[in-house]
Amino acid sequence: MEQPVRSDLPVAERKGARLGRRLAPYLLGAPASLWLALFFVVPMFTMLSLSLQTCDPVTLACRLTWHVGEFPQAVGEFHAYFLRSIQYGGAATVIDLVVAFPLAYWIAFRARRKSFFLLMLLLPFFVSFVIRTLTWQFILSDQGLILGTLKNLHLLPQDFHVLATGWAVTAGIAYNFLPFTALPLYVALERIDPRVLEAAADLYASRSMAFLRVTLPLAIPGIFAAFLLTFVPAVGDFVNATILGGTSNLMVGNIIQNKFLLFTDYPAASALSAILMAVLLVGIALYSRVLGSRTIEEYV
Repeated sequence: MEQPVRSDLPVAERKGARLGRRLAPYLLGAPASLWLALFFVVPMFTMLSLSLQTCDPVTLACRLTWHVGEFPQAVGEFHAYFLRSIQYGGAATVIDLVVAFPLAYWIAFRARRKSFFLLMLLLPFFVSFVIRTLTWQFILSDQGLILGTLKNLHLLPQDFHVLATGWAVTAGIAYNFLPFTALPLYVALERIDPRVLEAAADLYASRSMAFLRVTLPLAIPGIFAAFLLTFVPAVGDFVNATILGGTSNLMVGNIIQNKFLLFTDYPAASALSAILMAVLLVGIALYSRVLGSRTIEEYV
């Protein structure tokens, strides 16, 4: 609890106390600011600088030449991969929202042992990302647990397959990023005061009307956060496309990975990364303009 400074203290001591209170927020935020500067700001500017450099293909020595030709070339050559990444990431995000909202709603309002069910939701994700994706590959294989059984029962034709298709990539992304959607939704629903819903019932609102006019508008911040936390990493994912999609369903993350690691074409890879980041920022800005920046009262 803040204590007032005594008026009989020396002027220098009172000034020191005021200065300490002013510097306290900055000192407390210094570790986080330093972390962001080292692992976000510096890498981002390094990436942008690389996209404007020219590198020797033999020695890999790069020098800043302000060459902007990589950007139009990257858009012209790989625009299909950008569109495919947005398509897969967007579809997976919508699937996660549809699946996670009822789950988060049930845990927040109906479940008695909420911590247990949240742990069950997160427990599979203690396993490595790659191992979970490989398991998904085993499940979706032509003679796997699901398709193999259905084919043996003659419910599916023998040439039916899911792997190496966009459906498999979308399903893998949706599965792997489900907690990123469910947790923000749960937090938003958990914060809703039950008395608000009781008041809606007292005003003769049906359950569906109370959900549409009270619960859903109050959950808008959680939906916004869940969309961002799922869509952004889903668009940049490359593991699911590599394992589940084959060579005909690669995403822009695969192209960036190959440019960096296989072809050592650092300017092109950096240009692709910068374009992807710009596209996501513009999309997020438009999305927040339409949905995220409004106040809750505007939805009620």
